[in-house]
Amino acid sequence: MTKKSKIILPKKIRLRFPPSPTGLLHIGNARTILFNYLFAKQNGGETVLRIEDTDKERSKLEYVQNIIDELTWLGITWDEGPDVSGAHGPYKQSQRTDIYKKYLEQLLADKKAYFCDCSAEELEAKKQDQQGRGLAPKYDGKCRDKNNAEGVIRFKIAGKKVGFTDIIRGDVEFDMALLGDMVIAKDLDTPLYHFAVVVDDYEMQISHIIRGEDHISNTPKQMLLQEALGFYTPMYAHLPLMLNADKSKMSKRAGDVAVSDYHKNGYLPEALINFMVLLGWNPGTEKEIFSLPELIKEFSLQKVQKSGAVFNVQRLDYLNGWYIRQKSVESLTKLCMPFLPENAKNLPPKQLEKIIAAHQGRMKKLSDITELADFFFVEKLEYDPALLAWGSMTSEEVKKSLQTSMEVLSGIGKWDAASIQEALDSAAGTLKGQTFWPLRIALSGKKASAPGPEIAEILGKERTLQHIQEAIEALENKN
Repeated sequence: MTKKSKIILPKKIRLRFPPSPTGLLHIGNARTILFNYLFAKQNGGETVLRIEDTDKERSKLEYVQNIIDELTWLGITWDEGPDVSGAHGPYKQSQRTDIYKKYLEQLLADKKAYFCDCSAEELEAKKQDQQGRGLAPKYDGKCRDKNNAEGVIRFKIAGKKVGFTDIIRGDVEFDMALLGDMVIAKDLDTPLYHFAVVVDDYEMQISHIIRGEDHISNTPKQMLLQEALGFYTPMYAHLPLMLNADKSKMSKRAGDVAVSDYHKNGYLPEALINFMVLLGWNPGTEKEIFSLPELIKEFSLQKVQKSGAVFNVQRLDYLNGWYIRQKSVESLTKLCMPFLPENAKNLPPKQLEKIIAAHQGRMKKLSDITELADFFFVEKLEYDPALLAWGSMTSEEVKKSLQTSMEVLSGIGKWDAASIQEALDSAAGTLKGQTFWPLRIALSGKKASAPGPEIAEILGKERTLQHIQEAIEALENKN
């Protein structure tokens, strides 16, 4: 087992958020960043947003902006980054080429790395030969003792066991004799992932690395690079993977996996934060509703599970619905505006708030308001005459019920839900279902909606009577 470098860890706790801008911010990456953020905040540490854009072909500026925008929306902040000046910049790997080159030249000078000019065809042939003989494929070291001046740069992997203590998983050990010398750069100006992150973590004085367990096999490779460069080794913690309902790994290409998908679909940032932290972390109590300040106080890596965390969208919907119900009507109305039709802006603010209040308890997502309340924003409804009937009511019975409701409502002076309810209760007697169901359908056109009296109050007397008349006409046209 390798011995850790004697260089002392940084005195300041520092963690990094290292997303790659090759796509929209992934929900799994956001969860990892959240865990880093909570650990740093809880321990009085600092955080660094580092954009790992060494993949020049796939990295895009629009994805960098998406990362910054969505983390900001979630309420996750950082102390240093591409948009926050600091002492350890630049914070985009594409701008750090000279730093990497210095350390690549150091490894080459120390004979710990070398240029390899083996062709892709040659490497593939060797791989096929090794697999055919039942061997694990690895580079055979052909160029180790050559004095090549060009080609990819390979790092000499020491054939020994490398171990470390993972904060979540305990002692972990890998036999590096199973690996061949790894490529760490395409050339002096083009470093690859393993090398760049090792240099960045050292230069940025990162003390703790919290990342997904799919990186755990990368750790010994990076530790050998740290040793070869004379760097300290940070503390590591590897989080359980996020899984689909069928226990398969969440793919970047399956379903809604970008944070912006949830943002656009009407999930609240506080609900998403609450949901993400429970994917792998258990507080040890029955409590499941946590604010960000509460999480900073209660979070612990020691309570992070080792097994995969299943992404249950029903649980997310439950949490989001809970947070929606806690909002003031004024606040919720503002949040719902992007999901309402353009003509919603023409309604008086108080009327809009009544619409939102009538549906607040039924919403799981802000976007639900689009379908729940669409009938408030059209002049004339389309009716399914069959839907107007309660149970086995005939068309004539439905028509009579609606005519009675119209007569009752025409005579009401004070127009509010309580007065409407009281007047209709008196007229309905024991036939409440036969009264309130046809009325509610006549006002909303929907099988499920807010109660009729609430809808009537919001619509106003004139539009309420108009809709009832239109429903009666729909019945007459059917016959």
